[in-house]
Amino acid sequence: MPSAIALRCARAKLFQHNCRTRQTLLRLEPQNFIPAATIPLRQSSTSSSSDEQDISSLLATPTWSIKTLLPDITDPSTTQPISRAQLLHLLRLSALPPPSSAQEESSMLKTLSAQIHFVKQIQQVDTTDVTPLRSLRDETDRAYQERTINISTLKSSLEREEFVGRNRRIFRTRAEKEKRPDGESWEEDGALLKSGEVVMGKYFVVRSSEANVD
Repeated sequence: MPSAIALRCARAKLFQHNCRTRQTLLRLEPQNFIPAATIPLRQSSTSSSSDEQDISSLLATPTWSIKTLLPDITDPSTTQPISRAQLLHLLRLSALPPPSSAQEESSMLKTLSAQIHFVKQIQQVDTTDVTPLRSLRDETDRAYQERTINISTLKSSLEREEFVGRNRRIFRTRAEKEKRPDGESWEEDGALLKSGEVVMGKYFVVRSSEANVD
């Protein structure tokens, strides 16, 4: 008997829930519903062509140029003055010859001034929360895994270790020397040696001309 009463109560609650849901749907205005048939569908060809046009229009006019980091030639205040002594000092440190003429010296001073101005502009860039680049290399996860040293990398070295004596000291045997570490030898069949005019064993012989000394 109690189970029948519980079943009736459950049916009554379900009926009330359905009635409330129906009343809520009836209160909604018809304009809130948009038929699926009225939604316009874009064709893939049209979207792809429009995307190409957008990209072309964006790349047509550059928004920035590296020339903005160079000093203005017409404005002397933007250039960094470099003395002739400083130029000669830098050339001496770089083991470079001094300028051969006044025109070449003037060109070097202008180039050096522009380079210093460029470096200072780069130094003014805000690098807060930017991880410094330690080296020019591949920073992807795959490259990091390839550079990681693990057990498989040391497997060949660990296999050559032997325990010797009562204290089990570790000794590593020498690896066998490869006769051809670079793979197939170019000396095989003497293919390249045949092209030499003078050959001695497995080596080429090159005759150098003696300079005439007065």
